[in-house]
Amino acid sequence: MRARSFTWLIGRRYAVSRRHSQMVSFISSVSIVGLVIGVALLITVLSIMNGFDRELRERILGIMPHGAVYHREGIEDYEALAEQVSQRPGVASATPFVRLEGLLSHRREVAPVSLYGMPPGQRESLAVLSEYLPEGIWRSLAESKRGVLLGAGLARSLAVETGGKLTLVVPSRSGQGAPDVKALEVLAVFDTGTELDNNLALTRLTLASELTAHPGAASGIRLQVDDLFQASEQVRSLLYELPPGYFSSDWTRTHGNLYQAIHMSKQLVGLLLFLIIAIAAFNLVSTLIMVVVDKQGDIAILRTLGASSVDILRVFMVQGGVIGVVGTSIGVLLGVTLSYWVTDWVQWLEGLLGIQFLHSDVYPISYLPSDLHWPDVMRVAGTALVLSLVASLYPAWRATRVQPADALRYE
Repeated sequence: MRARSFTWLIGRRYAVSRRHSQMVSFISSVSIVGLVIGVALLITVLSIMNGFDRELRERILGIMPHGAVYHREGIEDYEALAEQVSQRPGVASATPFVRLEGLLSHRREVAPVSLYGMPPGQRESLAVLSEYLPEGIWRSLAESKRGVLLGAGLARSLAVETGGKLTLVVPSRSGQGAPDVKALEVLAVFDTGTELDNNLALTRLTLASELTAHPGAASGIRLQVDDLFQASEQVRSLLYELPPGYFSSDWTRTHGNLYQAIHMSKQLVGLLLFLIIAIAAFNLVSTLIMVVVDKQGDIAILRTLGASSVDILRVFMVQGGVIGVVGTSIGVLLGVTLSYWVTDWVQWLEGLLGIQFLHSDVYPISYLPSDLHWPDVMRVAGTALVLSLVASLYPAWRATRVQPADALRYE
């Protein structure tokens, strides 16, 4: 117990003492700063990647279907089929819809649009979108004969506001001749901050169905499932139960590449920042080697007073551990602070500079999200501490090889 107290006391004093050469103190400070920066950046970047992952799952896939089944000739008895599908285990909701690809025009502006027709009574499946719409808008949409809800990006492209008149142009229902044209009125504009704002519009199912090749029928049934990663299997198993003519799609086809890109970026960036932490930790090797050289006289005196090689080893392991704990602790504190406030700080900086770093026509969302996961913090901190201790082994072993007679000869 006394040996442990003695090695802890001396190792801690070596770690915090400024009575080294200026070069040793400088390299020691650089090691700690490098460790702080590496840990803080890794925690912050992992939180940002987690934020992108969360926004994809909760915002984009909260509005777009997890999966969908379609019929080539439309689904006439769509309410009965939706009720049947909603009873399946693992399916949170099943809603009929009509999807149209066309063009919207307002004065001289024209923009492509994905128009979704939804039953007004099924707005629960679009609960996420309700957060960005005014109160009572679903009732207004149900009562309107030509009402439409527009994404903010689409509204900007068309230079139109709430109450504005639009013209919808879709291919002819017969597939030949002039396209069909429909006059619409903008009831509200929603701004989710995602790529969906650039081409998404919503209207009543019956209105959209009138413009399809099968009036009165739905294009398909959209599914929201309990487990996002079971969507593909749920849709595939559903197809086996349906008669011929049905086909399907799921989010892994529409947004799977985005999800894979986020996870790949998280892994690659995490690896690069892990290497930064490793480099910072192994800077301790040069720091502790210089401390060993600087403290050879002290080591020799300790050996002559009866300190064993294990005691000397512990002294320098404690020193490396203290440096690692200090650097990691400050890095964790800084990283957690950045993770909590990075979204607000980036928005403030965008307002100050008058620019936008992320645009939803290039990136999936138009702001920098952050979602701090404490298991990530613990893994980063644990890795930094382990690397610090590993980096201390060689200098500590070198300290045990100091011969008292040789060290004291020139003292």
